[in-house]
Amino acid sequence: MPAEIQSGNFPLDLMWAMGQVPGMERVIKDPDFQLVTEIQKPDAKRRLSLGQAIDQPGVAYNIYRNRLGQIVLDPVKAVPAYEAWIFENKEAFESVKRGLSDSAAGRTRTLGSFSAHAGDA
Repeated sequence: MPAEIQSGNFPLDLMWAMGQVPGMERVIKDPDFQLVTEIQKPDAKRRLSLGQAIDQPGVAYNIYRNRLGQIVLDPVKAVPAYEAWIFENKEAFESVKRGLSDSAAGRTRTLGSFSAHAGDA
């Protein structure tokens, strides 16, 4: 595996276009890019306005840059630290996904009221 890929740098070149860059599928979910604005220059503080390209309020971005200077913004949402455990525990996460899938498919049954246990801690 090339050193760039091992270090987290993903070159967007012919190898990627051919689907041969391991890990890139985690970043690029849809290769159909649309030009949003053309030839926009950074200001004196090297900032670019992305207002026209940003369409999701409350989203942060992971920023990737390749050796050619191409930049990809990957929208992400932060998870509170007290909720992160579910994503770190594969077994628990898979169980939650199965439960949501079962519920969506109508594979549920009522177990009655749990109000008698409301004070249990």
